[in-house]
Amino acid sequence: MSDEILSHREGGILTLTFNRLDKKNAITAAMYSTLAAALVGAAEDDAVRVVVLQGHEQVFTAGNDLADFLNNPPDMSKKDADPAPVVSYLEALRTFPKPLLASVAGPAVGIGTTMLLHCDLVYAADNAAFSLPFVNLGLCPEAGASLLLPALVGYPRAAEKLLLGEAFYAEEAVEMGVVNRILPPGEVNAYTQAQAAKLAAKPAASLRATKALMKMGQVGLQAIMGEELKLFGALLRGPAAKEAINAVMEKRKPDFKGM
Repeated sequence: MSDEILSHREGGILTLTFNRLDKKNAITAAMYSTLAAALVGAAEDDAVRVVVLQGHEQVFTAGNDLADFLNNPPDMSKKDADPAPVVSYLEALRTFPKPLLASVAGPAVGIGTTMLLHCDLVYAADNAAFSLPFVNLGLCPEAGASLLLPALVGYPRAAEKLLLGEAFYAEEAVEMGVVNRILPPGEVNAYTQAQAAKLAAKPAASLRATKALMKMGQVGLQAIMGEELKLFGALLRGPAAKEAINAVMEKRKPDFKGM
């Protein structure tokens, strides 16, 4: 387990913590590999009854490490044999059969927000800030967000969040149904753990069956995620993404003229 992803097991709860504060918990390929392996292992381990994803009380995750993505763009086309670490993580999220909770404080950027759409319960601090800036980076949504978000919040609101890519905050996230409850930053992780403990005490087979039944309505999610990855990979290698990512790293406004 990488020290940039901390793992703690207690009382049937596996807690995975983003631990790269100097980079605002931006996620690298190595971190995706660790997360994917942890979820696959937890799915197969009867001793793990619930999984919690969390960050620091000031930041959940800044999303993908842009420098890592630009310098080592993942091959999104290899879904079955030797998939890219981010692809493995997204598939592990999609197929995870047990209760999956998230505790979010501070920024949750890009995949920091889209991964929440696969969680069963999400608790946010009042300083949480969610954003889906894919278009602004010359990219497209991932993690099934193009299907899951419109289904959850309606097409007009999903279009606003995905096309404009502007941040939204905890109160709106609750009203949209992305988040279950808002708490102070210093309390959100403990509250999420308490909710996880309630779930860990319930019959595991009943929890899994109930989750599986609710997920049956997500018809076409696997196909949509595959199409997203194909387009994301192509766009990542395109001029708009390169300009946008370079602009972020150079702290300037991107120039998309002619793109």
